[in-house]
Amino acid sequence: MVITGGTGGLGALFARHLATVRGVRHLLLLSRRGPAAEGAAELVAELAESGCEARVVACDVSDREQLAAVLDSLEQPLTAVVHTAGVLDDGVVEALTPEQVERVMRPKLDAALHLHELTAGADLSAFVVFSSVAALMGSPGQGNYAAANAALDALAASRRAAGLPGTALAWGVWSEATGMAAQLGQAELARLERMGMKALTAETGLALFDQALDVDAAVMAPVLLETTALRSQARAGMLPPLLRGLVRLPAARVDDAGAGTLGRRLAGVPEADRGRIVLELVQAQVAAVLGHASATAVEPERAFKDLGFDSLSAVELRNRLTQAAGVRLPATLVFDHPTPAAVADLLLTEIGGGEPAEPLIDQEVRKLEDMLAASGAEEQQRVAKRLRALLSGISAGAGESAQADKKQNARERIEAATTAEEIFQMIDVELGEA
Repeated sequence: MVITGGTGGLGALFARHLATVRGVRHLLLLSRRGPAAEGAAELVAELAESGCEARVVACDVSDREQLAAVLDSLEQPLTAVVHTAGVLDDGVVEALTPEQVERVMRPKLDAALHLHELTAGADLSAFVVFSSVAALMGSPGQGNYAAANAALDALAASRRAAGLPGTALAWGVWSEATGMAAQLGQAELARLERMGMKALTAETGLALFDQALDVDAAVMAPVLLETTALRSQARAGMLPPLLRGLVRLPAARVDDAGAGTLGRRLAGVPEADRGRIVLELVQAQVAAVLGHASATAVEPERAFKDLGFDSLSAVELRNRLTQAAGVRLPATLVFDHPTPAAVADLLLTEIGGGEPAEPLIDQEVRKLEDMLAASGAEEQQRVAKRLRALLSGISAGAGESAQADKKQNARERIEAATTAEEIFQMIDVELGEA
């Protein structure tokens, strides 16, 4: 059996597990440094004590010629492949360089394709690639890593379709001491926890691995989810689509997290108090991103870079404020507006300079105008006819009490409508067409 990244955190962990629990007796551990890797000699000795003969070889698995030479040197028939190799080089999509993309793709994807092609004539019982949940539901700042792992998932599915063994395990984050999570700082780990993913311990991860080998599926996601954090993400409107079926919230609470929340809050507030409310909202979201227990820990005039923000924190804050305020904000938000106070000023401007929020009926009429502007002449004439008939019915007999009641009821129904389609349906009722 071959394990790529065999002397790294996950590679060594699974080498021990395969030898002691699953009874593997021959292992080829491939890594860039080979026997010179830290702990390699101790790992080989430990495996030998469990009855497993392990050989550590220096090999860049993304180099096809090197990998082919190593596989050709095997004295025992190759029976299985476990591809754990990979590196992180994170950054937001707009800032990723070709070098960053290549650095992540080569050990993850290029190596997997080489293994796929070079083992075509082997009678393998398993071909397992370590993928990532980042490819299934996204992870801020990991566009290159998500793409590489999505390709691994596709490779596993393609092998299965061809009648070959193929399993992609889209792992969640592992504990700090294991795997590439050791490269993550506290801010990155806290961000993942806010997304609803708890770190997998070695014991839990190995148990999930064993379960996955007994499942007939090309792609599986061994992830430890935390439902409380998922509910928080759902309330903020930031839960990935893949996970929305796992969380149930009352419709009203989902509504409250939607667009326009800040505008509605400010509608009945004196102008002198609006700035304070918006700033408190910004401080609360900044505190959440940085992991502070209270918004009071965020100084309004202190620069985001001094507060501890990086590019991923900036993206998360932009997303949170977009949901909370109901306005579209630029990806460069914290760079163009470098303090919480400056962001609060921008929000006030975007909402309308602190003016009361636009009435709901006016919003829907504006939407109707936009739809009509994009429609053809025939459609415009048909809608215009319906609207004229509605207005005529509302204004006719305005001096009579019954008609006044009807007018008031019509206004109330229009104001209660939440979409342009509901307005159309109400018009049809008024005209006796529905």
